[in-house]
Amino acid sequence: MSSQYPSSSSSSTSPSSRPENQSTASGVAQDMRAKAGEGFGRVTGDVKSQVQGASKQAEGAMQDVYGQAKDAASSAADAIRETASEAGDFVRNTIEQRPYTAAAVALAVGFLIGRLGRRQYY
Repeated sequence: MSSQYPSSSSSSTSPSSRPENQSTASGVAQDMRAKAGEGFGRVTGDVKSQVQGASKQAEGAMQDVYGQAKDAASSAADAIRETASEAGDFVRNTIEQRPYTAAAVALAVGFLIGRLGRRQYY
């Protein structure tokens, strides 16, 4: 019997094996260029270059934070997907090993939902 769900170990990549996020890398690079531009402005006494460098540095920092948040969200989604897959496997195995118990539990849950959802006043 083939499962309709893909195996969780075949396609998951751990965050440590994934290449660094492009937004994070470009944010760090932009931050470095901005620091160089700000330093150049400070050395030459050009206020405009200093302000532009500081502005670009802030933009690079924001892009870096965005990339880190994107990586964290991706890692969280992978963890949730893995947990859901494991829960599905547990339920499937329990139903296959104890079909009568699973049917009784489903009946009881359905009865409780029906009682809780029933209107008080007719």
